[in-house]
Amino acid sequence: MANYHRAYSNGGIYFFTVVTYERYPIFMQESAIQLLESCFEKEKQVYPFVTNAMVILPDHIHTIWTLPDDDCDFSIRWQQIKGNFSKLYNGNHATNKTESMARRREKGIWQRRFWEHAIRNQKDYNKHCDYIHYNPVKHGLVESPSLWKHSSFNIFVKNGFYNCDWGKTVNISLVEMDLE
Repeated sequence: MANYHRAYSNGGIYFFTVVTYERYPIFMQESAIQLLESCFEKEKQVYPFVTNAMVILPDHIHTIWTLPDDDCDFSIRWQQIKGNFSKLYNGNHATNKTESMARRREKGIWQRRFWEHAIRNQKDYNKHCDYIHYNPVKHGLVESPSLWKHSSFNIFVKNGFYNCDWGKTVNISLVEMDLE
C-alpha cells in the first residue's frame, strides 16, 4: 500500500479533486448539489476556509481553498463535508460496496481519498483556476465555461479575471493538464 504524505501548511492555499465512488454521477441531481453546498457552508462555520474557485461536475469536484493563518488541517474539513453529505444524502448512488467499505461503515458515495496540491505561486494559482473553470468543457458537458451553472467562472468574469468568451476555443495547455 502506498504511503500518502500530505503537505500541510498554516494559511495554505490548496487545489483539491474529490471524486464520487466509482465515478457515479450523484451531482446530476440538483438536490445533491444543494446538499453539498449546504455541507460546505456548515463546515465553514466550524472550520473556516475560503473557497477561491470551484466547479461541481456530475461525478467529481475541483476547488481551491485558502485556510486560516493558524490552521493547516484541510483533511478534517473534507472528512466532515464528505461525512455530513453521506449521512444526509438519500438519493441513488453506487451500491457495489466492498467488504472493506462495510467494515469502515462507508456508504459508497465517495472515493476514500482526495487529491490535493499546495499552490506554490500566482502562476500556479492561475493555472489551477483555469483548469477548474475549463473542466466542464473538457468533459463535454458544455461548449463554454460560462454555460456551466455550478462553477465560480461567472464570478471570475464579474470580477474581471476572465472575459465571458474565455474557454470557448480549445487551449492545448488546458486540455493536456490532467489533475483528476
